[in-house]
Amino acid sequence: MQRNNEQAGQVRVIEHLWIPLADGTRLAARIWLPGDAGTDAAPVPAILEYIPYRKRDGTRSRDEPMHHYFASEGFAAVRVDMRGSGESDGLMADEYVLQEQDDALEVIEWIARQRWCSGAVGLMGKSWGGFNALQVAARRPPALKAIITVYSTDDRYADDIHYKGGCLLNDNLWWGSIMLAYQGRPPDPLLYGDEWRAAWLERLDTLPFFPALWMEHPHRDDYWRHGSICEDWSAIQCPVFAIGGWADSYTNAVFRLMDGLQVPRQGLIGPWAHIYPHDGVPGPAVGFLQEALEWWNRWLRTDDAHDALDRPALRVWMETPRAPQTTYATTPGRWISEAAWPSLGVTMQPLYLGNGTLTRTAPETATRVLIHTPQGHGVAAGEWMGTGVAGESPADQRIDDGLAQVFDSAPLTEPLALLGMPELEVDVSSDRPVAYLCARLSEVMPDGAVTRVCYGVFNLTHRDGSVEPAALTPGERYRVRLTLDACAHEFGAGNRIRLSLATTYWPLIWPAPEDATVDVMLGNTVLHLPIREAKADEPPLEFHAPVRGPATPAEQVRTGSMTRTSSYDLTTGEWTYVTEGIGGLFGEGVQRFTDIDTTVEHNLKRVLQVQGNDPLSARYTLTQSLRMGREGWDILVRSEVQMSSDKERFYLKGTLGAEENGQMVRERSWDETIPRLLL
Repeated sequence: MQRNNEQAGQVRVIEHLWIPLADGTRLAARIWLPGDAGTDAAPVPAILEYIPYRKRDGTRSRDEPMHHYFASEGFAAVRVDMRGSGESDGLMADEYVLQEQDDALEVIEWIARQRWCSGAVGLMGKSWGGFNALQVAARRPPALKAIITVYSTDDRYADDIHYKGGCLLNDNLWWGSIMLAYQGRPPDPLLYGDEWRAAWLERLDTLPFFPALWMEHPHRDDYWRHGSICEDWSAIQCPVFAIGGWADSYTNAVFRLMDGLQVPRQGLIGPWAHIYPHDGVPGPAVGFLQEALEWWNRWLRTDDAHDALDRPALRVWMETPRAPQTTYATTPGRWISEAAWPSLGVTMQPLYLGNGTLTRTAPETATRVLIHTPQGHGVAAGEWMGTGVAGESPADQRIDDGLAQVFDSAPLTEPLALLGMPELEVDVSSDRPVAYLCARLSEVMPDGAVTRVCYGVFNLTHRDGSVEPAALTPGERYRVRLTLDACAHEFGAGNRIRLSLATTYWPLIWPAPEDATVDVMLGNTVLHLPIREAKADEPPLEFHAPVRGPATPAEQVRTGSMTRTSSYDLTTGEWTYVTEGIGGLFGEGVQRFTDIDTTVEHNLKRVLQVQGNDPLSARYTLTQSLRMGREGWDILVRSEVQMSSDKERFYLKGTLGAEENGQMVRERSWDETIPRLLL
């Protein structure tokens, strides 16, 4: 359908609408429509974003510019809060449950039936929304014609915020704590009506203790297989546009999706943190909304004018050498493309570990090296997931390399480009039944500065898989393959490649139960690098400049701040890592949405401490407060969560209090003991 100039750009916003489900539950929606949609004009395709982060006052500042833009270009944009969140009815029991998918199927069917909808629906989202875009696509609702998944995963166990390489990520506790506060907020009375308080109290009374819930599944069981679309690639039969970012933590899946899916698919990886690419930091940001518009035009419209989509299969930001910094406004590099993935232009080539060296030929004798790092190794790691704020990128790796075993190549005589996932094939034994191996791949500059390129962590009890890990027999040798995170990085001529090996990586992962030493046989240990051949005539890629719809009317009530510090107590041998966001979760400041007269403030502090060579000294505390409301309606949710462990168990404690206008309405507490199963 062609729209005339007078129609184009006009947008009608429905602030709140309930979508009824078959069981009587109502899901809350905010909708942007082209000005003529729902009239006698032809109906339009619809784009759905379906997440639990409160359309009213949570993601409002992000939603408005994006969905308004889509509506101005002739699409209906529908932002729905999942069951138990925002103004939606019901309760949330966990993330990615079957009920979440079932509800989405009903929502898509409802959208397709509306007078303003042509019957074609696209589903998109970032993070949680990117996850369920894949999961719902695998359910094959008839009206769903294509998806865009941004910063998501195909494998909920191997590549999410809970576990990595069979190790427990400390962000599991961080995210679980945040979810307590997020889900502890009430519906807005102005939209929900007089029953808002009863719905709020029911939410508070049934709120699960999220971090413990996820820790009760330390291995890759049916809990994690559910929602992991890598279990059956063929389940997805609609086109998929997958997006990742090098400063984010959900990038490996783009390569696997490109490899595993058999439907029309596109991949895009930029330098960005966990932010939509049109707002992407580190830069350069790109015109993501135009990219999405082209995708939707191709797959949601039926007229012949949109049959072609002339893009390479995979477009990637190839990083080039840079000095290590904890904050980047932009990262140096260039755009490259691959016609298909896997690429015939990328081959795995070996580097052999020798006595502190990386060489193209195997050493004549197989020497051994012992690896045993202090518990504080990893303080230069940066955050597991970048969010585009100051101080979160990896620092100069010399800080950690002084505690690790390092292996360097000779200075490179010419640039060397990597694209894909490096792999370490290692001959190893341990003196303990549970031990971790952590590998960092870095670039060493001529002045000695070291920039981390990628890393991997691996629980050696998972050497034969994560479904049924098996304890190590001390002293017995094993052949183990450790896959590092994907990268696109060009090492500069004159620089060196460095592999660093360690047994700890604090504060990213919780320590092993014992202070293990691993024995690596160097002659039998190989680093395999995905080397991309140089293309002399490679054409440059171009992107549209970022555009956005109108910003959400808002004012800054109070500035915020974000601090990150790491310290070492020379008296006690204790390492302490502290982050604190004031005013906003990432220091954004206190904000008031003027058009709905709602103020939102979020403060969170986390403290992680561990001593010397004592893994059982690890402890972790998160305190937060989340305030929202307007004159006459002031809501405050406070929480504190603590974690510690001994050799056999994890100990999690948590408290949550919810106040209305200064009066406590509910208090919850949790005290959980969880067995350590080879973790």
